[in-house]
Amino acid sequence: MAVAQAGPVLDRVAKDGVLVLAHRESSVPFSYLDGSGKPVGYALDVCRRLAQAVQRKLGLSVLDVRYLAVTPSNRLEAVEQGLAQMECGSTTNNAARRQRVAFTIPHFITGARLMVRRDSAVDRLDHPGLKVVVSTRNTTPLDALRRLVRERGFPMRVVEADDHEQAVRMVEKGEVDAFAMDDVLLFGLAAARSDPASLKVVGRFFTTEPLAIMLPRNDEAFKKIVDDEMRRLIYSGEIQAIYATWFTQPIPPKGVSLNLPMSYLLRDFWKYPTDKVP
Repeated sequence: MAVAQAGPVLDRVAKDGVLVLAHRESSVPFSYLDGSGKPVGYALDVCRRLAQAVQRKLGLSVLDVRYLAVTPSNRLEAVEQGLAQMECGSTTNNAARRQRVAFTIPHFITGARLMVRRDSAVDRLDHPGLKVVVSTRNTTPLDALRRLVRERGFPMRVVEADDHEQAVRMVEKGEVDAFAMDDVLLFGLAAARSDPASLKVVGRFFTTEPLAIMLPRNDEAFKKIVDDEMRRLIYSGEIQAIYATWFTQPIPPKGVSLNLPMSYLLRDFWKYPTDKVP
């Protein structure tokens, strides 16, 4: 197994028998805590399959998979500093982040829209009633929103939330007019509220977001195992069953389904799966 063990991640996993998955606490349905505090979600299920592939490649009889909670503010540092070997959430693969970490093949493609209260008249970014918009710190929708405000001169104020949960509460309390984030996360967050019908997702996409699992940079041996397993999951159709579990069936903690069938963007992308994205 000398070839498989080349590189810092595989050497460490082979030596310690431990692999750490970073997870989020409120990125429904990708990575979040269920009612009992257990990390669950679509991205975590994919990561667990990837961890099994690492275990097989290294010939380990047992692999201790551990979990590390991260936020949008510290998720890159967790991977950069070796605190976790994979970040299993809803992170966009973009050029700026590729300077710091690596990504495997996207497990989802989405775009940013707006969450508003059900009684809100706001239905687009340039609506005159849109005065204050929140987005989550260190996310691509926040960067895109600020760029659009600057370039198009939208008369709105952009504020930051520490996490998605805080941003939703700000919308519910009327502290902001809208929450700008990837639409699939908005649907998931709304479905988890005590009154899902009190919120709605509106507007056209103002970003395109290929979401992928983060890996340490410059560790090609580890990345090859992960990429090969992602392709196997895609070509075998196994990942579609994982997708269905989290997007078209009831999910914890409330047993509500997001009712989000796979988009044509993701289906087309998976015809030729690659980690190369714009």
